Amino acid sequence: MAKSLVFSFPANCTYAAGNHSSNKSSTRSCKISAHNEHVISQGRTSQDLTYIKHMENLSKVKGVLCQRDNQLEALVAADSLKWLGIDYHFTEEIANVIDSLYEDLSNVHKRGDLFEVTLSFRLLRQAGYYVSSDILDCFVDEKGEFRSSLSKDIRGMMSLHDSSHLNTGEDILYKANKFSRDHLKISMKDLEPNLAKLVEETLKHPYHMSLQSYKAKRHLSYCQRSSRMIGAIEEIAKREINLNQTLHQKEVKELMKWWKDLGLAQQLTFARDQLLKWYVWSMTAFQGPQNSKYRIELTKVIAFVYIIDDIFDVIGSLDELRIFTEVINKWEDSVPDSLPHYMRPLYMSLYNLTNEIANMVEKEHGFNPIGSLKRSWVRLCNAFMVEAKWFSTNSVPTTDEYLRNGAISTGVPTVFAHAFFLLGHGITNETIYLVESGDAALFSCPARILRLWDDLGSAKDENQQGFDGSYLDCYMKENPHCSTYNAREHVMQMISRTWEILNKECFSQRTFSPYLVEVSLNTARMVDVMYDYNGEQKLPMLEEYMKLLLFGNTR
Repeated sequence: MAKSLVFSFPANCTYAAGNHSSNKSSTRSCKISAHNEHVISQGRTSQDLTYIKHMENLSKVKGVLCQRDNQLEALVAADSLKWLGIDYHFTEEIANVIDSLYEDLSNVHKRGDLFEVTLSFRLLRQAGYYVSSDILDCFVDEKGEFRSSLSKDIRGMMSLHDSSHLNTGEDILYKANKFSRDHLKISMKDLEPNLAKLVEETLKHPYHMSLQSYKAKRHLSYCQRSSRMIGAIEEIAKREINLNQTLHQKEVKELMKWWKDLGLAQQLTFARDQLLKWYVWSMTAFQGPQNSKYRIELTKVIAFVYIIDDIFDVIGSLDELRIFTEVINKWEDSVPDSLPHYMRPLYMSLYNLTNEIANMVEKEHGFNPIGSLKRSWVRLCNAFMVEAKWFSTNSVPTTDEYLRNGAISTGVPTVFAHAFFLLGHGITNETIYLVESGDAALFSCPARILRLWDDLGSAKDENQQGFDGSYLDCYMKENPHCSTYNAREHVMQMISRTWEILNKECFSQRTFSPYLVEVSLNTARMVDVMYDYNGEQKLPMLEEYMKLLLFGNTR
């Protein structure tokens, strides 16, 4: 088994933050005269003064967002807030900025500035407004190609590149991606070092495809300090990053205690023991201090997905797995004698955790989802069982059969079911049905992306033994004359198409809450980090990500 990252934590990890639920009260509290500021400083600690400064910064940024004389500055501010993951402080103000932008879009188009048009296009699509990619037609020539003169506008080209990834299958966005990528690569050698580095980061981590929490710290380095609002945004971001970092450390300590007390790592020595890796999934899906307890509960769910996966892939015989699957389907509060001894503590721990989460949801949202949560585990184990039968008989399913079942066996639908009910937004008969079926693109696309990326990996899981099929195996069986290289290219194209389907679903989503949409996108974004193996079969991006979010320094 590969060694997990080992970190030490500060002795007293605490998290203290003010109540930012009221924008109006925040604004009023920031109006402090120089005299009062002096008086306050005599009786307040440095922590108090830091908080007062934070509230002043919030007020300054709100002022920029609310101005009417400089729409572009407000757009840039809103975009920076989203980049840095602190937009939740300014939900109402940003919504007003986006609404005003939509009403003024024809004038934005007439002005024809590459940066302004592409930034507007991206912000509106991400906010759920339908904006045709035809808005970019003003930048193409009579042959339908982007004008070469645009390449001199580096800021505009970077924005064009970021916008091109919001593709739902549009030709002009394919062209925009290639045009911006090619010209930005060429331009890098002639740019001053800081700008060249920013271009490199833009190409490597385009906005829509990347984890905003991962890029937040790096984005701070490139903020233009000359603007009156950027300094305030930077200070807010640094404070939030440090507070969230401390909170994440506290959550990991709590999870470590839970995991130790549970005892499954000692009882199931063959299974993966990678708590930090499991936590990173939930830390990415549920962002912000308001979701702390949900991150903890979701990590527990993810842990069981991994452990059950190891039961099926590593240790269980076909007969044992069949019995285990039957027990999961019956979902009783006692362990039958037929279940192998090593599986018994796992089953009861899973049963208890699921009931605990259902009770938490009922207490907070007034609905007990135990039936839906139970069925999500039944569906997962049934999918694992299908794969176990395939592998035991050396059967190779069709690509459609494999991918349909493989998307379920990723565990993504199970995790999403728990995430949906923990969030508690928009629980209706319709949404419950869609969550249980797993057919909505919001759930199925991240699952397909994960399955395909996982199958592309040249390395097996750290301690996995024996044969494990993949989409590549199935595809090459159906296409015996296809080379491995071409098969991999086909899979990469499938991932790109699946992203386009997910984009279309997210940009027009009205059934589920924006919070669940963000969970879906963040899950898809996280896949590349989780499965980017290097030549030594390690995950350097994942290790960097964990260190950055848990122990990076922004001071």
